[in-house]
Amino acid sequence: MPLKRMVLQIGMGTDIRGADYTKAAVRALRDALWHNSLSVADALGQHVDSMQVEITIGVPHPERVDKAAVLAILPHGTGTVTVVEGGLEIPNDAGTNYTVIAHAAAVVRLDLP
Repeated sequence: MPLKRMVLQIGMGTDIRGADYTKAAVRALRDALWHNSLSVADALGQHVDSMQVEITIGVPHPERVDKAAVLAILPHGTGTVTVVEGGLEIPNDAGTNYTVIAHAAAVVRLDLP
């Protein structure tokens, strides 16, 4: 059976003072996921763990994101993480630190006839 796109969830996350890209990415995915309760799998007679989630994270320096840490917060299903250039990096007035803003998109797919 082919995978069919059922849901697109989007979110934003920040690390205000620590310049931690993974923390901002995790917060962005949580923002995308934690504002809803998906019942689409149940409504279609499938288990929630049958969901396949494609996660895309946008940050200025993609290599600084720990993909396993982002993937670990998925409550159901299995997933993949792709990190691309995007988001924002805002320096403080002294130029000694910066705020990281990450964006997340989570596409939920189900294997349906």
